[in-house]
Amino acid sequence: MDDFLKEWAVATKRTLQVLQAVTDDKLGQSILEGHSTLGWLGWNLTETTGYFSHLAGLTVPMIGQDEPVPATAGEIVAAYEKEAEAVKKEAAKLTDEDLLTETGIASLTTKGAVLRFLIDHQTHHCGQMVVLLRQAGLPVPPVMGPTKEMQ
Repeated sequence: MDDFLKEWAVATKRTLQVLQAVTDDKLGQSILEGHSTLGWLGWNLTETTGYFSHLAGLTVPMIGQDEPVPATAGEIVAAYEKEAEAVKKEAAKLTDEDLLTETGIASLTTKGAVLRFLIDHQTHHCGQMVVLLRQAGLPVPPVMGPTKEMQ
């Protein structure tokens, strides 16, 4: 459980760096028309943090998947921060044994597997967002090491 909490702290810091790099005028940036936008990806990260946490048995507020993408990047950041903090507090109540508890979900068989997937899901979408940040002409934060902006 300690490993998850340490990794969650790093993952949420990186995710926040990416979300905070998005500007209101670039929320609609996508690689191609009809594809995921920076706003949608950021909001999806926020929504699914609660959803996957719920699947892992955590009592975390969930944002409905039918909730529209907020109009500002700041609203997405604030909502994500709230969700991420709730995960941290709730996950801290779990024991190592709790992570082995079966979920009944075929592909994510234990609570630990669900929490691992939550981090992987964030990493995946943050990678997509980094590409869109670059495409939008926005600075790319150093989430995994130095970026062009740091040279």
